[in-house]
Amino acid sequence: MLKIQHVDAHNAARSEVGVPDLAWDDSVAAYAENYANQRKGDCALIHSGGEYGENIAMSTGELSGTDAVKMWVDEKANYDHDSNSCVGGECLHYTQVVWRDSVRLGCAKVTCDNGGTFITCNYDPL
Repeated sequence: MLKIQHVDAHNAARSEVGVPDLAWDDSVAAYAENYANQRKGDCALIHSGGEYGENIAMSTGELSGTDAVKMWVDEKANYDHDSNSCVGGECLHYTQVVWRDSVRLGCAKVTCDNGGTFITCNYDPL
């Protein structure tokens, strides 16, 4: 279910701007799962610093994969295509979702020890 939620939500945003779809990749997903499990104890918004592009999200309760992607895509309002820059707020999560060079996606979700949710999506190549 998580796989379908993430792929569909990402590809909907990508189709709006004419970039090719992402495909689910089990190796990238294994990386995401390994890192999400490291955040289970604290649910902290800390990036993995690994070899892939990455978006992370957390909540104090339940968070669906679709809702996490929606949070990232909602930053589109802060992205100026002409200058290829953020204006008026954060947009780097959005640009990662629609990054033209990325072709593979892997995501993972854990319920943290504090009852929150941590979600990470990784993108290959960067």
